[in-house]
Amino acid sequence: MALDRHLPTARRRWLPRRLLSGATVVLLVSALVFAATRVLPGDPARAVLGHEATPDRVAALRAELGLDRPLVAQYLTWLGDLLTGDPGHSLVTREPVAGLIGDRAVNSAVLVLLAAVLVVPLSVLVGAVAGRHRDRPFDRAVLATTLGLTALPEFVIALLLVILLSTTVFPLLPATVLLAPGESPLADPAQLVLPVTALVLGVLPYLSRLVRGSVIDVYESEYVRTARLKGVPEGAVLRRHVLPNALVPAVQGTALALAYLTGGVVVVEQVFNYPGLGSALVDAVQNRDFPVIQSVCLVFAACYVVFNLLGDVATVWVTPRLRTAAR
Repeated sequence: MALDRHLPTARRRWLPRRLLSGATVVLLVSALVFAATRVLPGDPARAVLGHEATPDRVAALRAELGLDRPLVAQYLTWLGDLLTGDPGHSLVTREPVAGLIGDRAVNSAVLVLLAAVLVVPLSVLVGAVAGRHRDRPFDRAVLATTLGLTALPEFVIALLLVILLSTTVFPLLPATVLLAPGESPLADPAQLVLPVTALVLGVLPYLSRLVRGSVIDVYESEYVRTARLKGVPEGAVLRRHVLPNALVPAVQGTALALAYLTGGVVVVEQVFNYPGLGSALVDAVQNRDFPVIQSVCLVFAACYVVFNLLGDVATVWVTPRLRTAAR
């Protein structure tokens, strides 16, 4: 009875606690990224003015950009401006950072969403069939293929795709993405095939093996054995008992896969010259463009936190036992 009285309070506090912890993570990431940018080799003022600039000009630009102030004061000023919706201006182009990365964020979102739409159902299908036919030829082929893909870094997968499908082997698809400023990535879908495929192949091994393991665990459970003893057809066992329960771990795995895709675009975009947040981050690091580096890293961190939060909420929603505990 005492537990029942506390359930409504726990239910009201669960989501706010998760939101607060997510906001705390983003805040800590902002501080770490800010500190990391300050230890990068090179002087951003010198990078903007060139190596032939006089020390007086460099010092004047540093003062203009506020780089001569204490680090804590710089961070608090940047954080305060960020909370008001102003992430600052690029040190290189002097453009507002929000406008500079806005279109690139949309481009990256298109890439991640397309990859997610493909990899999630494909992973569920491959993992479910492999788990259903455990230790058979298809299962062994899936295990061998996913193990091989897991051993390959994303940039290697991307380069292999370029060699196979964009050179003299099978010259079928463009090796790089050519987008005019403001042009939608969907204007030429052929350019997206290789980047999306590279992202899919990077996540498919993890998610499909997760689903396979879940399916095997459910098949070995007591209630599935009971259903079989009662004469329930195998197809009905799969639809009614195995898949609904096996997909619960896959929900959280999907959230982690989406978070992984968000970070994976950095390498893929660089390989295929795709104008997204990943390539913007690489360019900003090369130019010591602190505001752009900080903003892009913060976007990635926020996406990671949001995807994990959505995964937790979805897991609680599809699991009666956890849903009761959350209440």
